[in-house]
Amino acid sequence: GDGLTYAIGTRGSRLSLAQTGWVVERLRELLPDGEFRVVPIKTSGDGDPRPLFAMNQKGIFEREIDAAVARGDVDLAVHSLKDVPSAIPGSLTLACVPKREDPGDVLITRDGSTLESLRAGSVVGTSSLRRAVQVRRARPDIRVRSIRGNVETRLAKVDGVRYGGVVLARAGISRLRLDVPCAPLPGFVPSPGQGSLAIVCRKADSGLIALLGRMEDAGSRLEAEAEMELSARVGSGCRFPVGALARAGSSSMTLSAAAFSVDGRRSAASSMSGDRGKPRELAGRVARDLLRQGAGDLAAGWRAGLEEWNG
Repeated sequence: GDGLTYAIGTRGSRLSLAQTGWVVERLRELLPDGEFRVVPIKTSGDGDPRPLFAMNQKGIFEREIDAAVARGDVDLAVHSLKDVPSAIPGSLTLACVPKREDPGDVLITRDGSTLESLRAGSVVGTSSLRRAVQVRRARPDIRVRSIRGNVETRLAKVDGVRYGGVVLARAGISRLRLDVPCAPLPGFVPSPGQGSLAIVCRKADSGLIALLGRMEDAGSRLEAEAEMELSARVGSGCRFPVGALARAGSSSMTLSAAAFSVDGRRSAASSMSGDRGKPRELAGRVARDLLRQGAGDLAAGWRAGLEEWNG
């Protein structure tokens, strides 16, 4: 930017644009004279019809956008934190984690059914193996099918025939301001970073870093650090679902995490508390506990048993 004009890179989906719009509103409050231009960038992940787990690596939606920031085509990028790979390009920095939305998953049906009240044999759609396994564990009598596409596409398929329901992140529904019946999924462990945004810019752009710093939410950043560290240590990514949820209090933090076998029959779960200011240390303890319970073996099973998903 030339000081007060900033170009913001993002994916072109309605949800990405809504998230970026929210960020732009906050930035305008902080910098009323600033000009903020949203630049939608098509990514290879967007045009890929395969289920998410089949696309090899994390960062499938972010790489091109981060590359545009690094090249200087845009000044900053707004991502969903859960999609951001732990290693972003060296010239970039994760400059801001704004206040987190509700991190939970919800079940969306036409009539507001809960997972408990869905009739046996109903089909529930999800793009996430982590969600699929948790649905199967809670209701083995329900069929879980892979569903791709943006939020609106998935919702349109909930007609009681093709899909009786879909599982989505509550944060996406609220950011799109959609009025649909949402039933909470108590006991479900969300994806690490779910409900949080991540704003990336160049390390050299000190003025922009200072501006974005005024939008940071300290608790949300600490929760993100704990969840992402746990994810990195237990070796998750799209291929091996580890759920994690950190909750930062005024002085302490709690981190709960779970990993499942591909058939959902085996699991490892752990929940611990620690010092709010040491999220990585807490994540290390929880990760060691999960690995002691055999989370590493569960991961190996996933790599072997992926073909079943989609069946």
